[in-house]
Amino acid sequence: MAEEKTDGSSATAAAGGGAPTVKSIFIYPIKSCKGISVSKAPLSPTGFVWDRHWMVISSKGRGSTQRVEPKLALVQVELPLEAFSFGWQPNNSSYLVVRAPGMAELKVSLTKPGLRSDGVSIWDWSGSALDEGDKAAKWFTDFLGKPSRLVRFNEESETRPTDPKYATGFNVKFPDAFPYLLISEPSLDAVNEQLKEPVSINRFRPNIYVSGCQPFAEDLWKQIKINGLTFQGVMLCPRCKVPTINQEDGTQGNEPTKTMMKFRSSKVLEVDTTTTQFKGRVYLGQMLVCEDKTNMGKIVSVGDIIEVEKVFPSYADVAV
Repeated sequence: MAEEKTDGSSATAAAGGGAPTVKSIFIYPIKSCKGISVSKAPLSPTGFVWDRHWMVISSKGRGSTQRVEPKLALVQVELPLEAFSFGWQPNNSSYLVVRAPGMAELKVSLTKPGLRSDGVSIWDWSGSALDEGDKAAKWFTDFLGKPSRLVRFNEESETRPTDPKYATGFNVKFPDAFPYLLISEPSLDAVNEQLKEPVSINRFRPNIYVSGCQPFAEDLWKQIKINGLTFQGVMLCPRCKVPTINQEDGTQGNEPTKTMMKFRSSKVLEVDTTTTQFKGRVYLGQMLVCEDKTNMGKIVSVGDIIEVEKVFPSYADVAV
């Protein structure tokens, strides 16, 4: 793939004429459940600390997402504020708190569980995971109306590599593909200008939400720096059905995807889809990896300036 290196002035132009900044940071402790907005987030080798650390699985061990279980959109989670400080270790009174309409509050201890579930799978990865026990299993079984369990990624015994076609040498826990997803506020605004009813950013589930750039400028960000950390843009995010699910009530429609097909499809953007499995999708957001493998002790904070260091020359050079 061709790439264009930028100096300071052209980097500013690539960003859209000003200095983009981090507007919001979102962590999603349980895959496909509601996110948490935080003012700062420590990095780990697999992404932000606590992001997609847990996952709900079916009776067959398959990861449950809103694509199949839209009610997961209604599940709220809470972590102790101090859990986002480096060096913090949970004790017996540290909990992940889970809430949902019509359900009693569930408290899941943050200390390591003793149970293990084998045969856990998500996409093309399978392995074992730590099992949060029968109480959590009953809670999610009752809420979803089908046998379910809550599992935690087992960092001590398991690794889940990213797709080497896009990024080699990186690992994740339970996200779909990559450690980070970045979307800009101007991009969401541009989408909403085309919709009869605007949607919230929670439909698109970014980790890093950016302001201060032109709409869709992030599409072409090949390399950026945030607080001294170097991130590589590895793939435009092909959107599944989750953006069509109302995150307030769990109902599904056809927007914003129906309208976005008119201006954010692979055909309109003229991206190269010859080798991708994600054909016929719309795109919003850039998926990232952090090049700084020794990022322990590093933090991304709301208000951090984003330095755009390299951009792709055109959409034909962007991975999809």
